[in-house]
Amino acid sequence: MLILLPPSEGKTPAPDGPPVDPSSLWLPSLAAARTRVLKRLVALCGRTSARSIADSLAVLGLSDGQRGEITRNTELLTAPAAPAAQVYTGVLYEALGAAELAGAEKDWLDRTAVVFSGLWGVVRLGDAIPAYRCSVGVTLPGIGGLTPYWKKGLQKALDEATAEAPVLDLRSGAYAAMWAPGANAAVLRVLHERVVGGVAKRSVVSHFNKATKGRLVRALAVEQAAPDTVDELITALRDLKFTIEEQPGPAGGPRRLDVIVSEL
Repeated sequence: MLILLPPSEGKTPAPDGPPVDPSSLWLPSLAAARTRVLKRLVALCGRTSARSIADSLAVLGLSDGQRGEITRNTELLTAPAAPAAQVYTGVLYEALGAAELAGAEKDWLDRTAVVFSGLWGVVRLGDAIPAYRCSVGVTLPGIGGLTPYWKKGLQKALDEATAEAPVLDLRSGAYAAMWAPGANAAVLRVLHERVVGGVAKRSVVSHFNKATKGRLVRALAVEQAAPDTVDELITALRDLKFTIEEQPGPAGGPRRLDVIVSEL
């Protein structure tokens, strides 16, 4: 099984260690594509005139108060790298609590969960990367839009990596556009159910959506689940006491699953 995760907007810099080696990350065939984005990002953020800094902030979708992110990006080629599970922070990753897993549970997580990234394409949680700022929605000078860039670059590699394994897709919309899994996959969303005026209402609550996904991945890691099909994956989730409802999906495409939760 492969679990697809979005990155977090916030990231924690590594305190020390060697810099990133793009060829050491999962799917080393992507090393050249990663290096190209990395160097273009560093070049964009390395310009120091006031106008250049303003341009860099605009390209990356940052505010003037986030100039520190530009400075951090200029140092990516030499910055210390740490496991992605330590670099990515935020609600989903806090709920996942990868640092609290050890032994077989950690090994399961490291080989099963992968994070989609505007800079790296896709990495495993055990891959060493520096903290960075570059969403997949960016249009990078010299490269263009990162979504089509990675959509082209990831297709063959991920099709091969998932040919014989079910996929659980927990990505947000922007990152889901980077690669589309096939029929042996399930796209999952979290719906919060509450009763309003005696009528049950369901909606997506961003914070709760992310936290539930993190807890779900952690539960699968503790169980070391090894489903061979989406049906077995659904059974595993229900055995872990998640309320799963299947929705109609496109023919030949991934199945659509809702996780229904009723508490905040």
